[in-house]
Amino acid sequence: MQNAKDTFYEVLRGRLAALNSYRTIVLRGVVRPGVLVEENELVSAVALPDCFRMRWAVSGVDANCAMPTVMLECEFEYETAGTAMNAGMDRGRALAAMDAELQAAVNTLPRSAPKMNYAGLVNGAPVAVMSTSIWWGEVVFGKTVIKEDRLARTATVVVMSYQEAGEL
Repeated sequence: MQNAKDTFYEVLRGRLAALNSYRTIVLRGVVRPGVLVEENELVSAVALPDCFRMRWAVSGVDANCAMPTVMLECEFEYETAGTAMNAGMDRGRALAAMDAELQAAVNTLPRSAPKMNYAGLVNGAPVAVMSTSIWWGEVVFGKTVIKEDRLARTATVVVMSYQEAGEL
């Protein structure tokens, strides 16, 4: 499952960066595209506004196929206070812009990618292409939530992958 998670993150991060190169965050002194995976970051990074925070919520395995099929639900939580230039009175437009970016990134064809194994990067080894692919459904948007001076939303995407032999 970890390879499917990592691959989906890399695909979405690249697509979101291409859609809006100005949506960035600074973590530990490094400027990055404005998307992060909560389970991979320090707790202090989780509250960042104006970025997409990915969380893996639900998983299931269908073992009745030739290769087990893993289904993962990816939640995107994001919020904005709008811009200081407009005293936050544009926060609805800012949230709508983030909605549009996420929808475009998820729905851009193809909605699939070759599954990659990024585990070797820790030791300086290259990324390995695996035998199968990942694929995903359309983004589903939740209600707008008011959090003090910010507007927030959670959106979900179901990501699927075949479980290869030896994969965790």
